[in-house]
Amino acid sequence: MKEFDYIIIGGGCAGLSLAYELEINEKLKRKTLAIIEPRTEYKKDKTWSFWKVVTHNFDDCVKKSWENFTINIPKKTHHLECASYPYQSIDSGLFYEKINNKLKENKNISFFKDINEINSKNSFIFNSVPLIKKDYRNLWQHFCGVEIETQNNFFDDKIFNLMDFDCDQRESVHFFYTLPYSKTKALVETTWLSKMNDNSQKDYDGQIKNYIENHLNLKDYKIIYKEEGAIPLFYPTNEIEKNKINIGTAGGMTRLSTGYTFLNIQEHSKYICKNIENISKTRKFEIDKKYQFLDDIFLRVLEKNPKKMPDIFFKMFKSSPKTVIKFLSNKSNFFEDLSIILKMPKITFIKALFY
Repeated sequence: MKEFDYIIIGGGCAGLSLAYELEINEKLKRKTLAIIEPRTEYKKDKTWSFWKVVTHNFDDCVKKSWENFTINIPKKTHHLECASYPYQSIDSGLFYEKINNKLKENKNISFFKDINEINSKNSFIFNSVPLIKKDYRNLWQHFCGVEIETQNNFFDDKIFNLMDFDCDQRESVHFFYTLPYSKTKALVETTWLSKMNDNSQKDYDGQIKNYIENHLNLKDYKIIYKEEGAIPLFYPTNEIEKNKINIGTAGGMTRLSTGYTFLNIQEHSKYICKNIENISKTRKFEIDKKYQFLDDIFLRVLEKNPKKMPDIFFKMFKSSPKTVIKFLSNKSNFFEDLSIILKMPKITFIKALFY
Protein backbone atom coordinates (compact mmCIF):
# COMPACT_ATOMS: atom_id res chain seq x y z
CA MET A 1 0.00 0.00 0.00
CA LYS A 2 1.11 3.54 -0.77
CA GLU A 3 2.70 5.72 1.90
CA PHE A 4 2.20 9.50 2.33
CA ASP A 5 4.12 12.17 4.23
CA TYR A 6 0.91 13.65 5.63
CA ILE A 7 -2.60 12.31 6.12
CA ILE A 8 -5.68 14.42 6.85
CA ILE A 9 -8.56 12.41 8.32
CA GLY A 10 -11.82 14.13 7.39
CA GLY A 11 -12.23 16.30 4.32
CA GLY A 12 -14.66 18.78 5.84
CA CYS A 13 -14.06 22.41 6.82
CA ALA A 14 -10.95 21.81 8.98
CA GLY A 15 -9.34 19.17 6.77
CA LEU A 16 -9.83 21.08 3.52
CA SER A 17 -8.78 24.40 5.08
CA LEU A 18 -5.49 22.87 6.18
CA ALA A 19 -4.89 21.18 2.82
CA TYR A 20 -5.58 24.46 1.02
CA GLU A 21 -3.27 26.43 3.32
CA LEU A 22 -0.44 23.94 2.74
CA GLU A 23 -1.01 23.94 -1.02
CA ILE A 24 -1.11 27.72 -1.58
CA ASN A 25 2.04 28.10 0.52
CA GLU A 26 3.82 25.46 -1.61
CA LYS A 27 4.37 23.05 1.29
CA LEU A 28 3.25 20.10 -0.85
CA LYS A 29 5.66 20.52 -3.77
CA ARG A 30 7.90 17.74 -2.51
CA LYS A 31 5.59 16.19 0.08
CA THR A 32 2.62 13.88 -0.42
CA LEU A 33 -0.79 14.24 1.22
CA ALA A 34 -3.69 11.80 1.53
CA ILE A 35 -7.14 13.14 2.50
CA ILE A 36 -9.50 10.53 3.96
CA GLU A 37 -13.11 11.48 3.24
CA PRO A 38 -16.02 9.02 2.81
CA ARG A 39 -18.43 11.33 0.97
CA THR A 40 -18.94 10.60 -2.73
CA GLU A 41 -19.55 14.21 -3.77
CA TYR A 42 -19.16 17.71 -2.37
CA LYS A 43 -22.22 19.95 -2.34
CA LYS A 44 -23.55 22.78 -0.17
CA ASP A 45 -24.41 21.28 3.22
CA LYS A 46 -23.56 23.98 5.78
CA THR A 47 -23.41 27.72 6.34
CA TRP A 48 -20.45 29.07 8.33
CA SER A 49 -20.90 32.56 9.75
CA PHE A 50 -18.64 34.75 11.90
CA TRP A 51 -17.42 38.26 12.53
CA LYS A 52 -14.40 38.97 10.39
CA VAL A 53 -11.86 39.83 13.09
CA VAL A 54 -8.92 38.42 11.08
CA THR A 55 -8.25 37.91 7.38
CA HIS A 56 -8.91 34.52 5.80
CA ASN A 57 -8.56 32.82 2.41
CA PHE A 58 -12.24 32.67 1.51
CA ASP A 59 -13.61 36.16 0.87
CA ASP A 60 -14.65 34.92 -2.59
CA CYS A 61 -16.87 32.29 -0.91
CA VAL A 62 -18.75 34.84 1.23
CA LYS A 63 -22.43 34.77 0.30
CA LYS A 64 -23.26 37.96 2.17
CA SER A 65 -21.70 40.41 4.62
CA TRP A 66 -23.54 42.67 7.11
CA GLU A 67 -22.56 45.72 9.15
CA ASN A 68 -25.68 45.90 11.34
CA PHE A 69 -27.50 43.41 13.55
CA THR A 70 -30.17 43.06 16.22
CA ILE A 71 -30.63 40.93 19.31
CA ASN A 72 -33.96 40.79 21.08
CA ILE A 73 -35.90 39.41 24.01
CA PRO A 74 -39.67 39.85 24.42
CA LYS A 75 -40.56 43.58 24.10
CA LYS A 76 -36.89 44.72 23.90
CA THR A 77 -34.54 45.01 20.93
CA HIS A 78 -30.90 46.14 20.60
CA HIS A 79 -29.93 47.64 17.22
CA LEU A 80 -26.14 47.37 16.85
CA GLU A 81 -23.52 48.05 14.19
CA CYS A 82 -20.44 45.99 13.36
CA ALA A 83 -18.77 47.91 10.50
CA SER A 84 -15.30 47.38 12.02
CA TYR A 85 -15.85 43.61 12.05
CA PRO A 86 -18.51 42.74 9.45
CA TYR A 87 -20.47 39.55 9.93
CA GLN A 88 -19.84 37.16 7.05
CA SER A 89 -21.64 34.06 5.85
CA ILE A 90 -19.69 31.45 3.86
CA ASP A 91 -21.43 29.21 1.33
CA SER A 92 -19.96 25.73 1.88
CA GLY A 93 -20.67 24.80 -1.75
CA LEU A 94 -18.42 27.61 -3.01
CA PHE A 95 -15.83 26.73 -0.34
CA TYR A 96 -15.67 23.07 -1.40
CA GLU A 97 -15.49 23.95 -5.09
CA LYS A 98 -12.69 26.50 -4.65
CA ILE A 99 -10.52 24.19 -2.55
CA ASN A 100 -11.06 21.00 -4.54
CA ASN A 101 -10.30 22.79 -7.83
CA LYS A 102 -7.02 23.98 -6.33
CA LEU A 103 -6.06 20.61 -4.81
CA LYS A 104 -6.68 18.82 -8.13
CA GLU A 105 -3.77 20.78 -9.63
CA ASN A 106 -1.26 18.94 -7.41
CA LYS A 107 -0.54 15.27 -8.20
CA ASN A 108 0.95 14.87 -4.71
CA ILE A 109 -2.55 15.13 -3.18
CA SER A 110 -4.86 12.11 -3.22
CA PHE A 111 -8.32 11.38 -1.81
CA PHE A 112 -9.34 8.05 -0.26
CA LYS A 113 -12.58 6.82 1.28
CA ASP A 114 -10.91 4.86 4.10
CA ILE A 115 -7.54 5.07 5.87
CA ASN A 116 -7.17 1.30 5.47
CA GLU A 117 -6.59 1.91 1.74
CA ILE A 118 -3.12 3.33 2.51
CA ASN A 119 -0.12 2.65 4.73
CA SER A 120 -0.29 5.22 7.55
CA LYS A 121 2.47 3.80 9.75
CA ASN A 122 5.11 6.43 8.90
CA SER A 123 2.82 9.40 8.14
CA PHE A 124 2.12 12.51 10.20
CA ILE A 125 -1.64 12.58 10.77
CA PHE A 126 -3.99 15.55 11.13
CA ASN A 127 -7.32 14.30 12.47
CA SER A 128 -10.54 16.34 12.19
CA VAL A 129 -12.98 13.62 13.29
CA PRO A 130 -13.88 14.23 16.96
CA LEU A 131 -14.08 11.35 19.42
CA ILE A 132 -17.28 12.08 21.33
CA LYS A 133 -18.31 9.85 24.21
CA LYS A 134 -22.02 10.03 25.00
CA ASP A 135 -22.70 11.73 28.31
CA TYR A 136 -26.14 12.95 29.39
CA ARG A 137 -24.52 15.92 31.17
CA ASN A 138 -23.00 17.42 28.01
CA LEU A 139 -24.46 20.56 26.44
CA TRP A 140 -24.95 20.93 22.69
CA GLN A 141 -25.83 23.71 20.30
CA HIS A 142 -28.22 21.98 17.94
CA PHE A 143 -30.01 23.70 15.10
CA CYS A 144 -32.00 23.48 11.91
CA GLY A 145 -32.13 26.21 9.29
CA VAL A 146 -34.02 26.74 6.05
CA GLU A 147 -33.26 29.14 3.25
CA ILE A 148 -36.53 30.62 2.06
CA GLU A 149 -37.47 32.65 -0.99
CA THR A 150 -40.37 35.10 -1.37
CA GLN A 151 -41.99 36.38 -4.54
CA ASN A 152 -42.00 40.00 -3.37
CA ASN A 153 -39.41 42.08 -1.48
CA PHE A 154 -39.78 41.27 2.22
CA PHE A 155 -36.43 41.35 4.03
CA ASP A 156 -34.14 44.24 4.95
CA ASP A 157 -30.85 42.78 3.73
CA LYS A 158 -28.76 45.48 5.43
CA ILE A 159 -29.31 44.03 8.91
CA PHE A 160 -29.43 40.51 10.37
CA ASN A 161 -30.96 39.17 13.56
CA LEU A 162 -28.34 37.38 15.66
CA MET A 163 -30.63 36.16 18.42
CA ASP A 164 -34.40 36.38 18.85
CA PHE A 165 -35.36 34.92 22.23
CA ASP A 166 -39.04 35.79 21.78
CA CYS A 167 -39.99 32.13 21.41
CA ASP A 168 -40.86 29.03 23.45
CA GLN A 169 -37.88 28.14 25.68
CA ARG A 170 -39.10 24.74 26.97
CA GLU A 171 -36.85 24.86 30.08
CA SER A 172 -33.77 25.26 27.83
CA VAL A 173 -32.19 28.13 25.90
CA HIS A 174 -33.81 28.70 22.50
CA PHE A 175 -33.52 31.46 19.91
CA PHE A 176 -34.06 32.12 16.22
CA TYR A 177 -31.44 33.51 13.87
CA THR A 178 -32.21 35.23 10.57
CA LEU A 179 -29.69 36.05 7.82
CA PRO A 180 -31.30 38.00 4.95
CA TYR A 181 -29.18 37.34 1.85
CA SER A 182 -31.35 39.64 -0.28
CA LYS A 183 -34.76 41.28 -0.14
CA THR A 184 -36.32 37.98 -1.24
CA LYS A 185 -34.04 35.32 0.32
CA ALA A 186 -33.06 34.55 3.92
CA LEU A 187 -31.76 31.78 6.15
CA VAL A 188 -34.04 31.28 9.16
CA GLU A 189 -32.64 29.00 11.84
CA THR A 190 -33.97 27.59 15.10
CA THR A 191 -31.14 27.09 17.63
CA TRP A 192 -31.14 25.30 20.98
CA LEU A 193 -28.52 25.20 23.74
CA SER A 194 -29.42 22.07 25.68
CA LYS A 195 -28.39 18.57 26.73
CA MET A 196 -30.28 17.02 23.81
CA ASN A 197 -30.99 13.82 25.74
CA ASP A 198 -34.14 13.13 23.71
CA ASN A 199 -35.77 14.33 20.49
CA SER A 200 -38.42 16.54 22.12
CA GLN A 201 -36.79 19.75 20.85
CA LYS A 202 -36.19 18.37 17.36
CA ASP A 203 -39.61 19.22 15.94
CA TYR A 204 -37.63 21.75 13.93
CA ASP A 205 -39.96 21.98 10.92
CA GLY A 206 -42.91 23.02 13.09
CA GLN A 207 -40.81 25.52 15.04
CA ILE A 208 -39.54 27.19 11.86
CA LYS A 209 -42.96 27.21 10.16
CA ASN A 210 -44.56 28.80 13.21
CA TYR A 211 -41.80 31.42 13.50
CA ILE A 212 -41.90 32.42 9.82
CA GLU A 213 -45.67 32.57 9.55
CA ASN A 214 -46.68 33.90 12.99
CA HIS A 215 -43.61 35.88 14.11
CA LEU A 216 -42.20 37.22 10.85
CA ASN A 217 -45.78 37.34 9.49
CA LEU A 218 -44.69 35.82 6.19
CA LYS A 219 -47.19 33.45 4.57
CA ASP A 220 -46.10 33.27 0.93
CA TYR A 221 -42.65 31.67 0.70
CA LYS A 222 -40.92 28.51 -0.46
CA ILE A 223 -38.07 26.54 1.13
CA ILE A 224 -35.10 26.14 -1.25
CA TYR A 225 -32.47 24.67 1.10
CA LYS A 226 -32.32 23.03 4.52
CA GLU A 227 -29.47 22.28 6.93
CA GLU A 228 -29.32 20.61 10.32
CA GLY A 229 -26.52 20.00 12.79
CA ALA A 230 -25.23 19.81 16.35
CA ILE A 231 -22.08 21.41 17.80
CA PRO A 232 -20.66 19.99 21.04
CA LEU A 233 -20.32 22.65 23.75
CA PHE A 234 -17.62 20.57 25.39
CA TYR A 235 -14.17 19.44 24.31
CA PRO A 236 -14.09 15.99 22.66
CA THR A 237 -11.77 13.33 24.03
CA ASN A 238 -8.24 14.25 22.96
CA GLU A 239 -5.86 11.32 23.20
CA ILE A 240 -2.23 12.38 22.72
CA GLU A 241 -0.53 10.24 20.10
CA LYS A 242 2.89 10.52 18.53
CA ASN A 243 2.86 12.07 15.03
CA LYS A 244 -0.79 13.10 15.29
CA ILE A 245 -2.49 16.48 15.76
CA ASN A 246 -6.24 16.97 16.12
CA ILE A 247 -7.74 19.85 14.14
CA GLY A 248 -11.16 21.52 13.91
CA THR A 249 -13.68 20.64 16.60
CA ALA A 250 -11.60 17.53 17.37
CA GLY A 251 -8.66 19.85 18.14
CA GLY A 252 -10.59 22.22 20.42
CA MET A 253 -11.18 24.90 17.78
CA THR A 254 -14.84 25.41 18.69
CA ARG A 255 -15.43 28.32 21.08
CA LEU A 256 -17.67 26.61 23.60
CA SER A 257 -19.82 29.58 24.62
CA THR A 258 -20.69 30.44 21.02
CA GLY A 259 -20.09 27.44 18.75
CA TYR A 260 -17.92 29.62 16.47
CA THR A 261 -15.25 27.49 14.80
CA PHE A 262 -14.51 28.67 11.24
CA LEU A 263 -11.97 31.44 11.93
CA ASN A 264 -10.26 29.38 14.65
CA ILE A 265 -9.77 26.64 12.05
CA GLN A 266 -8.21 29.17 9.66
CA GLU A 267 -5.78 30.43 12.31
CA HIS A 268 -4.87 26.87 13.32
CA SER A 269 -4.24 25.99 9.65
CA LYS A 270 -1.91 28.97 9.25
CA TYR A 271 -0.05 27.97 12.43
CA ILE A 272 0.44 24.39 11.23
CA CYS A 273 1.54 25.58 7.79
CA LYS A 274 4.09 27.96 9.31
CA ASN A 275 5.55 25.18 11.49
CA ILE A 276 5.06 22.19 9.17
CA GLU A 277 8.78 21.46 8.75
CA ASN A 278 9.13 20.92 12.49
CA ILE A 279 5.54 20.01 13.30
CA SER A 280 6.24 17.02 15.59
CA LYS A 281 8.11 19.32 18.01
CA THR A 282 5.84 22.38 17.73
CA ARG A 283 3.81 23.37 20.79
CA LYS A 284 0.07 22.81 20.68
CA PHE A 285 -2.12 25.57 19.22
CA GLU A 286 -5.21 26.28 21.32
CA ILE A 287 -7.80 28.90 22.15
CA ASP A 288 -6.46 31.11 24.96
CA LYS A 289 -6.89 29.54 28.41
CA LYS A 290 -8.76 32.60 29.72
CA TYR A 291 -11.58 31.94 27.23
CA GLN A 292 -11.66 28.28 28.24
CA PHE A 293 -12.04 29.36 31.89
CA LEU A 294 -14.70 32.01 31.16
CA ASP A 295 -16.64 29.67 28.86
CA ASP A 296 -16.66 26.98 31.54
CA ILE A 297 -18.28 29.37 34.02
CA PHE A 298 -20.69 30.69 31.37
CA LEU A 299 -21.87 27.18 30.47
CA ARG A 300 -22.32 26.28 34.14
CA VAL A 301 -24.61 29.31 34.48
CA LEU A 302 -26.45 28.28 31.30
CA GLU A 303 -26.96 24.73 32.56
CA LYS A 304 -28.29 25.79 35.99
CA ASN A 305 -30.18 28.96 34.98
CA PRO A 306 -31.61 28.53 31.45
CA LYS A 307 -34.46 30.98 32.15
CA LYS A 308 -31.95 33.77 32.86
CA MET A 309 -29.95 33.31 29.67
CA PRO A 310 -31.97 35.50 27.27
CA ASP A 311 -31.52 38.43 29.65
CA ILE A 312 -27.82 37.60 30.16
CA PHE A 313 -27.15 37.56 26.40
CA PHE A 314 -29.11 40.80 26.03
CA LYS A 315 -27.09 42.50 28.81
CA MET A 316 -23.83 41.32 27.26
CA PHE A 317 -24.58 43.36 24.14
CA LYS A 318 -24.99 46.52 26.22
CA SER A 319 -21.21 46.79 25.99
CA SER A 320 -19.96 48.34 22.78
CA PRO A 321 -20.56 45.95 19.83
CA LYS A 322 -16.85 46.06 18.98
CA THR A 323 -15.96 44.89 22.51
CA VAL A 324 -18.51 42.05 22.51
CA ILE A 325 -17.49 40.88 19.05
CA LYS A 326 -13.81 40.78 20.05
CA PHE A 327 -14.72 38.89 23.23
CA LEU A 328 -16.83 36.31 21.36
CA SER A 329 -14.08 35.94 18.72
CA ASN A 330 -11.14 35.38 21.16
CA LYS A 331 -9.56 38.78 20.41
CA SER A 332 -10.38 40.84 23.51
CA ASN A 333 -7.93 42.35 25.99
CA PHE A 334 -8.23 42.34 29.79
CA PHE A 335 -10.19 45.62 29.98
CA GLU A 336 -12.62 44.46 27.29
CA ASP A 337 -13.12 41.18 29.15
CA LEU A 338 -13.77 43.15 32.33
CA SER A 339 -16.38 45.37 30.68
CA ILE A 340 -18.29 42.22 29.61
CA ILE A 341 -17.95 40.53 33.00
CA LEU A 342 -19.29 43.62 34.80
CA LYS A 343 -22.48 43.46 32.73
CA MET A 344 -23.23 39.97 34.01
CA PRO A 345 -25.39 39.19 37.10
CA LYS A 346 -22.58 38.88 39.65
CA ILE A 347 -24.20 36.59 42.25
CA THR A 348 -25.32 34.11 39.56
CA PHE A 349 -21.81 33.90 38.10
CA ILE A 350 -20.04 33.75 41.46
CA LYS A 351 -22.26 30.81 42.46
CA ALA A 352 -21.26 29.06 39.22
CA LEU A 353 -17.63 29.00 40.38
CA PHE A 354 -18.65 26.48 43.04
CA TYR A 355 -20.96 24.18 41.06
